[in-house]
Amino acid sequence: MPTRLAGAKLVVVKIGSALLVDRASGDLKHDWVKALAEDVAALRAAGTGVLLVSSGSISLGRRVLGLPPGELPLEQSQAAAAVGQIQLARAYEEVLNPHGITCAQVLLTLEDTEDRRRYLNSRNTLSALIKFGVVPIVNENDTIATDEIRYGDNDRLAAQIAVTVGADRLVLLSDVDGLYTANPNVDPQAVHFPSISEITPEIEAMAGDPVSGVSKGGMKTKLMAAKTAMGGGCAMAITEGSSLRPLTGLDAGARCTWFLPHEDPNLARKRWIGAMKPHGEITVDAGAVKALMEGSSLLPAGVRAVRGTFGRGEPVLILGPDGARLGQGLIRYTSAEAQIIKGAQSREIKELLGYGGRASLVHRDDMVL
Repeated sequence: MPTRLAGAKLVVVKIGSALLVDRASGDLKHDWVKALAEDVAALRAAGTGVLLVSSGSISLGRRVLGLPPGELPLEQSQAAAAVGQIQLARAYEEVLNPHGITCAQVLLTLEDTEDRRRYLNSRNTLSALIKFGVVPIVNENDTIATDEIRYGDNDRLAAQIAVTVGADRLVLLSDVDGLYTANPNVDPQAVHFPSISEITPEIEAMAGDPVSGVSKGGMKTKLMAAKTAMGGGCAMAITEGSSLRPLTGLDAGARCTWFLPHEDPNLARKRWIGAMKPHGEITVDAGAVKALMEGSSLLPAGVRAVRGTFGRGEPVLILGPDGARLGQGLIRYTSAEAQIIKGAQSREIKELLGYGGRASLVHRDDMVL
């Protein structure tokens, strides 16, 4: 896989607090954010979708509220996040609008990606925004998250989002320019890794702790993010991001470490879906079989029978009219709902269920045949 952003279909960029917020004043670094917007615009002009996972809301909010430096009680962190999120979203809107780019704020918690139903909701929303040409600005929802439902850092959140939306590149803009054999600030003999194709126990042992005093994620969390990204078929880069237009710099050869997966995101996702234990069965007619083989989604009209008890987003087997296994997919309706709408046209779903649902029972992106 090429270690560049050029030619990528979708790039997820994680931005650390230390890059966004001046440590001394607590103010947003407007020139840096403006330059980043130029990078985003350049990628978009080249046909690459962009999603930003941005820290900074608590750092910005604590300045407005006059909170002291250091660790804050949970309720104060949540209050600071609520204030800072508005400032952060406004800042991105102000720098992206001149390029004709619309942005959207999306706040997530750990539960949103671990719960199957919430995972599908998040994925569908983010995918729709990207298809509309919008740049989603994602952050952990610190206003409601407790320690039990937190990622705790945006490195891992960014990796999970990258896998969720099927991105082929993830860039962690940080205060370090990659992985070394030791902390280069302590050991001048530390050796830099330009690329890594497998994260071994020896490599994990090289990770250090965060040193910036603003961001929470150290190299340990970045390696955890790399594992997630690589497992989902997404290449990940760690690069120092303080210079203006860091994404352009990355493609121009700035020092970084690339973590290279062994397969692309689509194959990795299909393998993940196919390995799940099915919770039910959907039998389809001959017309649906033909449509599926041609790459279409499974519509309710082609369903002849529904068996088992399953929830929305859970895996189900897809069987042909003769009972032969065609494949497996993540269903968009519960078993009770699927029983009601089987054989119906998509336009009839609202009348049958009493609310408007999705046109397909199993979307082609959530299916492996």
